Amino acid sequence: MGEFKVHRVRFFDYMPSAIRAMAFHDPTEQLALARADGAVEIFNFSDNYFQEKVIPGRDGRAIEALCWAGRRLFSAGLNGEVTEYDLETLRPRYSLEAYGGPVWTLSCNRQGTLLAVGCEDGTVKVFDVLPEKIQFQKNLDRQKGRIMSLSWHPDGTRIAAGTMDMVRIFDAETGGATRRLLVERGPGAARSREVVVWSVVFLSDGTVVSGDSAGKVQVWDSATGTLVQTHPVSKWDVLALAASRDESSLLAGSSEGLVVQFQLLAPAAGRQERQWVRTRTFRNHSHDVRALVHSDTAVVSGGMDTQLVVRPLLDKVEKNTQESAMRKIMFPHRSLVRCVKKAGLLLFQFSDHLELWRLGDSDALGKPGERLPVKRKPEKLLQLKRKGEDHICCSSLSPCGSWLVYSTVSSVRLYRLQRDTHNMSLHKVSRLPRELRCVQQLCFSSDSSRLFASSSQSSVVVVALNQQEVKHLHTLRPKAGSSQPVHLLSPSEDGKWLATASTDGQIHVYDLHKLKLHCTLPVHSSCPTAIAIHPTTCCLISAHADQQVFEFSLLQKEYTAWSRALQKQGLHPAWLHRDTPVTHITFNPGNAAHVLMHDAFMFCIIDQSLPLPAAQTKLLNQMTLKSLPAADRLRQSHAFKICKNFQMFSCSSVPQFSI
Repeated sequence: MGEFKVHRVRFFDYMPSAIRAMAFHDPTEQLALARADGAVEIFNFSDNYFQEKVIPGRDGRAIEALCWAGRRLFSAGLNGEVTEYDLETLRPRYSLEAYGGPVWTLSCNRQGTLLAVGCEDGTVKVFDVLPEKIQFQKNLDRQKGRIMSLSWHPDGTRIAAGTMDMVRIFDAETGGATRRLLVERGPGAARSREVVVWSVVFLSDGTVVSGDSAGKVQVWDSATGTLVQTHPVSKWDVLALAASRDESSLLAGSSEGLVVQFQLLAPAAGRQERQWVRTRTFRNHSHDVRALVHSDTAVVSGGMDTQLVVRPLLDKVEKNTQESAMRKIMFPHRSLVRCVKKAGLLLFQFSDHLELWRLGDSDALGKPGERLPVKRKPEKLLQLKRKGEDHICCSSLSPCGSWLVYSTVSSVRLYRLQRDTHNMSLHKVSRLPRELRCVQQLCFSSDSSRLFASSSQSSVVVVALNQQEVKHLHTLRPKAGSSQPVHLLSPSEDGKWLATASTDGQIHVYDLHKLKLHCTLPVHSSCPTAIAIHPTTCCLISAHADQQVFEFSLLQKEYTAWSRALQKQGLHPAWLHRDTPVTHITFNPGNAAHVLMHDAFMFCIIDQSLPLPAAQTKLLNQMTLKSLPAADRLRQSHAFKICKNFQMFSCSSVPQFSI
């Protein structure tokens, strides 16, 4: 470990946006999450909670509600529009004006055929979900006050709507209001103060559950319109409700950061009806809990503190397993930092701008583990604000430090950088090939002569760069015809290979000399999270969301002996139980056997010349190993050399290593 200079980067002031809404798709176990800046993220809960896709936000597109209609995803917000997303191109497919003012809530029937939209003007608008679009069908009876929450009865015949001071029950066929459930203001509340019904849930037996701004969860009988139970949950607002699929459990999230669980108990002696009983309280958030999902095994919550929390229900999972561990997803599962090692530059990506920094430097020599005095402090060289309203979805900096590129869902912008001792100038390339339109990822070749951009249908656009012109060379397309977006690009150091990985798990390798597909790797069941091509062995290393690691020889077109041995023995349980994916892989130019990789909290060197650790071996931190006697340290020697430093990888720091 002493042969590396590790730069501790603490000047990337990344701050994720607050979580505003969530929707869970049970058949595919995908969670859609919307943030306050309008971005939408898709997590795959069946693949170790990996963040598969990110649809960037847009100025003025604040999302208040999300819902799935089959495999189609819709959102609505205060701009008064309903938006459907294209999950292949990772951009909005279209937006439709609801003509009811700001939209506060959105709900789809279980059959996926009708979409109900709750508006500021007191109307509930019903849309037909057609194969290519949605089409307005009718308005339900208009109410006084905005519609804050909606829930369909599972059979699709009725809709519960939360408004000011009441819950309305509508007949979905006729559009008429059939019941009015008046919500209590609570003890000591002024008569003039309205109670906002922030959330409603309509259950199969006709029970309606409401959560309101008076801090109450109330249970109603929709058939008779009577209040069955009242549960004071908080002194403040109950902002979100969620029911389990079997409707035996209910969650309530409050503005105090609490999540309260209620469970439905069977009739007991002297009691004829089943009752909802408060059973657990979870304190995992510091601020408002705005969104909740109740999966079969866990409580999923998010809110103003920006983190997604997955809290397992221990009565639903086996204890002391990976599934029983609580997760807090705080960082994106993709890199927002580009490192140019030779020039000592870092490019930081934010939603509305890019920052270019020069790393600090030290000419001192020290022992392993020592902090070196800084001769030159890190310096911000450039801040580039994006053009237009669309947020930045990807960016890159060329290895020579002379080209900078970024993309939104609507355009790509390329710049030439010129640096001297004191100044830096930026020149926009005005004419770009028309093929550079809708791209999801960008990267440069190692000699900075080519730009690679992933486009639709898993294709990659190859663009030649020089000072005179920017020219489209070729579009690389896989034979398999995958339609899922490419989320990883990795060119080789010698300029011969380009590896791509798609969210459906496919990894393709292209021959850049012949400009055609070289090979396709066997598809692993888990999505790749990082890929890299070794500069001397021509082997591709891939890490996946399930924490598996593979090595594939591009020359032999098969897995290497080391990779087969690794899969035969199996990775160490401590490695497999990590809850953050590997996001970057690189190599030690001084030792071909060293593979370097990191996630948000761990930096690891895999030494392929050493034996693999047995399952009973402890994966000790390198600082702990350093304190052991020489004999014990030799006995603990194996291929995985891990360094953990939770302080170094704090919220304002993203690990990058300069070798």
